Amino acid sequence: MSEAARKTMSAFWVEHSSEATIEEMMLDSRAEVITQLETPEILSMLPPLRGKRLLELGAGIGRFTGHLAKVAAHVTAVDFMEKFVEKNRELNSEHVNISFLQADITQLEMPSNSFDVIFSNWLFMYLTDVELLNLTTRLLSWLKPGGYLFFRESCFYQSGNVRREFNPTLYRMPADYNHILTSGVQRETALGQSLWGFEIVMSKSVQAYIKLKQNQNQVCWLLQKIIRNPSANQGFQTFQQFLDNKQYSRSSILRYEKIFGHGFISSGGLLTTKEFVEVLGLVPGQSVLDVGCGIGGGDFYMAKNYGVEVLGVDLSYNMVEIAMERAVTENTPLVQFEIGDATKRVFDEGSFDVIYSRDTILHIADKEALLSKFYVWLKPGGKVLITDYCCGETPWSTRFQEYVRERGYILYTVPKYGQMLQDVGFTCVRAEDRTQQFMDILKLEQQRLETGRAAFLQEFSEDDYNYIMDGWKEKVSRSADGDQRWGLFVAEKPRECGTPCRPETSPGSKLIAGNPETE
Repeated sequence: MSEAARKTMSAFWVEHSSEATIEEMMLDSRAEVITQLETPEILSMLPPLRGKRLLELGAGIGRFTGHLAKVAAHVTAVDFMEKFVEKNRELNSEHVNISFLQADITQLEMPSNSFDVIFSNWLFMYLTDVELLNLTTRLLSWLKPGGYLFFRESCFYQSGNVRREFNPTLYRMPADYNHILTSGVQRETALGQSLWGFEIVMSKSVQAYIKLKQNQNQVCWLLQKIIRNPSANQGFQTFQQFLDNKQYSRSSILRYEKIFGHGFISSGGLLTTKEFVEVLGLVPGQSVLDVGCGIGGGDFYMAKNYGVEVLGVDLSYNMVEIAMERAVTENTPLVQFEIGDATKRVFDEGSFDVIYSRDTILHIADKEALLSKFYVWLKPGGKVLITDYCCGETPWSTRFQEYVRERGYILYTVPKYGQMLQDVGFTCVRAEDRTQQFMDILKLEQQRLETGRAAFLQEFSEDDYNYIMDGWKEKVSRSADGDQRWGLFVAEKPRECGTPCRPETSPGSKLIAGNPETE
């Protein structure tokens, strides 16, 4: 199978490399226009390259090679077609820190731990699943610990407009790449039987193709080589796998949505979304980052009703895949989604007017570090709004301790959570215990599920129904006991002009950072 696939792919590229032009390489007559728009976008997604050793796979005629060489200490540029390699060498001859290599990636060998970053553009879609899985193991070997893999592929369907007599390209679903690239592992005995694998840091569509072609099938990934630690992730290789195979499996997500309402998987669904978003005072043209966006209901609501641009980020690729599917039918170009780990994601200072997060940060151990990132990412005067699971004062009941351990939650009291926001620099901090509202919502959702039991069972099982009902009853009970709490937090990054904010208060809120408390 592999040999036949190699011959087919070779024949395809022999046909499309005779002139070694950018139009040939990109299989698109608008290649020059696309390149001008997408190159800075692609480069902006890369980790810091200064002083790093970089391996570029599928380098082609060097569309990115020269840009990479301007920053990296050394670039090894590899391509399958000799004519592309020769053209790359010609176009980037002024750079003395580039090594050019013609090789078939399925046969390529490199020293272990020799690169900080591997960059690949339109290569994996010319490999079979078996070839790609085998390559994943070698990529892990070539990267240094903590090193990064960036790759970009055409998903779903063809993008380029060049006519093709035959087209052996594999237009996979993004989920296929997620699965294959996180399945490969490297065993390294030199460092004490360490087991290494890739974890997804970010995955998103290329905006240039959306703007020029209304095409969301160009997808990029940034992955990091990390030590696999199943004992820290409930027996799964990564925290992402734990989420996507346990609490946020696709069936679990759709089951939750049946309770919270279309597009929502957080408490209160559209009802609480309307209430909390109103607090932010959004105006058209503002930019919003939704951390833990789920399947996108809140993002679509903000974009449609307030005219804001929203970037929804979630660590669960099951969530984001559903959100991206919904984006097609919602027809809201102001909303974009990406798979991303907010604790590792990098945005420029002052990128957003608002950061919004619903029932997500409960998964994060170092909440203060993440809140510090929020502070940097916000513009002066920007607001953050968070709802999250919290806890009562210790000691907790045994059943609550077990619940927290099983879910892998890291919980704080509402006042402690509010204090963390103040400690990282936020002002006008509102820390509100909304547990009673949470309990009321749970009871309403229980009633809705009981009333709609027959409709629920048309899509899900009796076990699913009982799981939801039992879970909701337990949440109410834990909340009534005082162990489980639910908090609403609103805060502001100080304005540069020094103009004081005007915090709104509500019954039961506590205003921190120099403002009087209200009971």
